[in-house]
Amino acid sequence: MRRADRLFLIIHALRGRRTALPARNLAETLGVSLRTVYRDVADLQLSGVPIEGEAGVGYVLRKGSDIPPLMFNADELESLVVGTRFVRAFAGDKLAEGAKTALLKIEAVLPPELRERAARTRIYAPVWRDQGRADFAMLIDRLHAAIAANQVLRLDYRDEGGQPSLREVEPLCLAFWGGKWTLGAWCRLRGDFRNFRPDRIHASETTGEVFTEVPGRSLDDYLRAVGGSQIGMS
Repeated sequence: MRRADRLFLIIHALRGRRTALPARNLAETLGVSLRTVYRDVADLQLSGVPIEGEAGVGYVLRKGSDIPPLMFNADELESLVVGTRFVRAFAGDKLAEGAKTALLKIEAVLPPELRERAARTRIYAPVWRDQGRADFAMLIDRLHAAIAANQVLRLDYRDEGGQPSLREVEPLCLAFWGGKWTLGAWCRLRGDFRNFRPDRIHASETTGEVFTEVPGRSLDDYLRAVGGSQIGMS
């Protein structure tokens, strides 16, 4: 059995237990010596896994801890690292910080060889924040928050030709197209779904109104209307 699989099985065996699991039971289940179990548990504890107990007594996960099942291979882990880098580079600060924290939690329960492999990936998304990019990241955060809270937004918007318009929209989702973001929404002015480019939003504010998704104007309806391709910009 690979060491990475053995460490995963130790965590899995301890999850949800209310009483200590003796090391001898772990050794019998894994088909290894008691010394190997003691060493593996000590390594997990040093990596940040909240295991309590000691040799001769048994082990439990600290009360309130919730360790997710992990069986990532090297390629899967590299994808997570690269994804985190892209989120940090192109998303709002809130999502970027969440991605960074999530990856740290995952790495805390990885065996050293996988953790080192993840750190060596050579795919980068450099984070560069001038004032314009910082302001844009804050806008993405505000739009994301409005989507989560079903808040109606009032937008001062410019179309592709630079023509201004004021819109009240029911924001439904954000999409990243590998270079540009779009806000998918129900536009009350047009009475239809529209995509809005955040980089063309000159100002935005919440109206104080909370909308309810109704048939014909929900996220599912929007996605069906998009049909896998980008609908026309407003």
